[in-house]
Amino acid sequence: MSNRITQLFGIEHPIVAGGMVWCSGWRLASAVSEAGGLGLLGAGSMTAEVLREHIVKCRQATGKPFGVNVPLMKPDAPELMQVIAEEHVPVVFTSAGSPKKWTAWLHERGIKVAHVVASSTFATKCEQAGVDAVVAEGFEAGGHNGREETTTLCLIPAVRRATSLPLIAAGGIATGEAMLAVEALGAEGVQMGTRFALTAESSAHEAFKQRCLALDEGDTKLLLRKLSPTRLVRGGFFDAIEQAENAGASADELLGIIGTGKSRLGIFEGDLEHGELEIGQVASLLKGSEPPTVQQVFDELLDGYRQAKTRLTGC
Repeated sequence: MSNRITQLFGIEHPIVAGGMVWCSGWRLASAVSEAGGLGLLGAGSMTAEVLREHIVKCRQATGKPFGVNVPLMKPDAPELMQVIAEEHVPVVFTSAGSPKKWTAWLHERGIKVAHVVASSTFATKCEQAGVDAVVAEGFEAGGHNGREETTTLCLIPAVRRATSLPLIAAGGIATGEAMLAVEALGAEGVQMGTRFALTAESSAHEAFKQRCLALDEGDTKLLLRKLSPTRLVRGGFFDAIEQAENAGASADELLGIIGTGKSRLGIFEGDLEHGELEIGQVASLLKGSEPPTVQQVFDELLDGYRQAKTRLTGC
């Protein structure tokens, strides 16, 4: 599957593992890169020095390209970027901010840049900012979502019309069949978060993985629209937020409920009752008693893609 995405990042398959907080450490990123995709470290839950440690360990584990995802709203984003430059990371995915802010700076240091968007308007701004690729993420995705709440199947063709940039589809993609579907809509690659968050190499807690592998349709919902729309798994934290929102809680009141460290508590430490559990809608398709390895996921994805293409085209 050679195309503009594989050529841009120097990878075999146009498959990117999302840089997720508390999930995307060096073990996951290096395993995805070793399997032929692009692994991303999730800097959103790392300090600068922790990020440096993960970059060093990732490079020791794989000689293949990998990158870092940096949420630009993070207060220490400048420190994270400095570490990325010092460690000569080849790729950065930026999100939650303006693509203009860091793209030129990163390019000056030989770093390729992709930016995550939730609308065709921001995709156009990405092209104007000079990014190398755009990730269009539909509202099925886990964690923080765009306020537009546009689904992936509506978003991808809209972004494809709006920009000529290499396009990566994200949000609700976890199978080879879905890869083929978004390719038909104009995407040249996929970014998967949920699929890789629930692998053996993910740094998420086993209790979190098991909870998400047992989800049914409707067990996630987009909440916190007054702050930053976030897809959450039903549970104690979810119930507290939903009840507060139904009672008309203000943004400040919601912040008081959230407090600090709730995503770490739920995803990394495995407190399913009090922690914040973030995962995508597509988790309901991923049944299993044990999290698969990254290589098993790649084998399944590529086989599903080939079989779906054969069914549709006969070749």
